[in-house]
Amino acid sequence: MTSENSGGAGETLRLVTRPVAWPFAALVTGKADPLPAERPWPSWLRWTRRAGVGRLPYGLVLQIVDLIIAVSVLFGTYQLLQTQVAKTNTYGPDWYLFLWSAALAAPAALRQRHPVGAWRLSALALLVTSSHSWMMDKPRDVPYVPGGVFVLILCLYAVALRSPRGVTIGAGLVLFAGALAFDSHTAAGAAVLITLPLLFGHLVRQRHLTRREMAERVEAAERELAEQERRHRDAEAVLKERQRIARELHDVVAHHMSMIAIQAEAAPYTVPEMPDKIRKDLAEIRGTALDALTEMRRILGVLRAEDGAETAPQPGLDRLDMLFSGARVSGLSVWTSLDGDLDGVPQGVSLSAYRIVQEALSNAMRHAPGARVDVELIRKEAILLLSVINGPAADGHRPTPSPPGSGHGLMGMRERATMLGGGLTAEPTPEGGFAVTATLPLGPEA
Repeated sequence: MTSENSGGAGETLRLVTRPVAWPFAALVTGKADPLPAERPWPSWLRWTRRAGVGRLPYGLVLQIVDLIIAVSVLFGTYQLLQTQVAKTNTYGPDWYLFLWSAALAAPAALRQRHPVGAWRLSALALLVTSSHSWMMDKPRDVPYVPGGVFVLILCLYAVALRSPRGVTIGAGLVLFAGALAFDSHTAAGAAVLITLPLLFGHLVRQRHLTRREMAERVEAAERELAEQERRHRDAEAVLKERQRIARELHDVVAHHMSMIAIQAEAAPYTVPEMPDKIRKDLAEIRGTALDALTEMRRILGVLRAEDGAETAPQPGLDRLDMLFSGARVSGLSVWTSLDGDLDGVPQGVSLSAYRIVQEALSNAMRHAPGARVDVELIRKEAILLLSVINGPAADGHRPTPSPPGSGHGLMGMRERATMLGGGLTAEPTPEGGFAVTATLPLGPEA
């Protein structure tokens, strides 16, 4: 109950203080929105392109028009003040009249970049000039300098177009109160002249804000759709890479299972005096290996049915020389460092290491043609350390744009390393190149 009362009291206080806060914002604290970086031509003015004017920046054209208005008001007001001085027999040196004419005209040239400041200057100059002794002998229904009124209307429109609602309302309240105090007989007409540009400018502002909000929503929706498509492509790429890995590992595992079955079948013939129980166990081992091989082929047959079986032998570290030779033919300068017993690396790890090196070299061919590439493979106990580091593209070589749908090679390399229980990092180097490093556990069989 207390919070509701306090909330109601706060709202009442805001309602009471708004009539004071709005004029204060207009006179002192109010600011306009920043000037847009690009201001397109309105659709109803696009015909100006045929005249050549429409090919210029819209903001520049507006500023030129404002300058022309300011110069016209300057000399028109100067002549008017000279006439009034002569009519009223008051003293007004030419430079003094010119100064006040400039004060009335200058806000027209400033209203694009500083609409609130231009309005303040215009209102002050109009009030002081209209109340001067020059204007004593004037028609009763024209209490203000006409050029200053015209500039003030332009500034009011600029304020309503570029300022928050509170500043716009505050400017209208200040001017209406000033018109009522200065000349109550023309206050009604002044109220109309004040309200029309403010209302029209505010409506145009709301229309622009609505369009901008709709454009931002459409842009956000497009970004979200693009992000969803990217996630879908990434997920699809991961799935395809896993299928490829599964097909490759099928060949590796199938080879080992076949060897187990063959050795279990051949063992009884190599040892004639083998007990019957061992013969029976070996026969069961052979049968289990054949059953497992059949089941594995049946399960992974679906993967092969999707895009065809790969009948070529699966590569390994023993074929790295051929891979390096192909990279050198493509223009890369490949330097290798192989340390440790790489011949004893398990076939699954050997296959994954080969594919990681292959993908890293392919990326270097596309993005850094002609660069130097350092390939290092080190076997330390039960771990295979792998690194492929390329420098920037050589002089005169331009990177080849990646084909549509590419960009998933790093994802596939990470999948291979993760599948083996290892890890992979891929990141730019300070020299402008790229480095791929992987740690692949060799497993208990190593």
